[in-house]
Amino acid sequence: MENTPFDYVPILIQLAVAAGFGIITIIGTHLLGPKVRTTNKLTAFESGVEVIGNARQPFSIKYFLVAILFVIFDIEVIFMYPWAVNFREFGWEGLVQMFVFMGLLLLGFIYILKKKALDWE
Repeated sequence: MENTPFDYVPILIQLAVAAGFGIITIIGTHLLGPKVRTTNKLTAFESGVEVIGNARQPFSIKYFLVAILFVIFDIEVIFMYPWAVNFREFGWEGLVQMFVFMGLLLLGFIYILKKKALDWE
């Protein structure tokens, strides 16, 4: 089982497409977007609500909790990608290991739902 540089070409293509999409999107919006700068457009904007008062007032920890939970459960994709690339080499043992991994993630998600960590009220 020897890896050759040719085995990494699909990953390099995916990275190039992702980087190209990001760069083209940024350049495209800069070139095609409106250039009118008014005082109203340059004011602070937060979710469609006028900014009132001090920005340093405390707010609910739920925002941070949901963000952290999103990151934790989004990391699973990072672990699944190399597994999917080498799926045939892992065989049945790799399939069972991935089911165990996904089962543990599902148990964690059920625990979060039971603790009502995603409820806003």
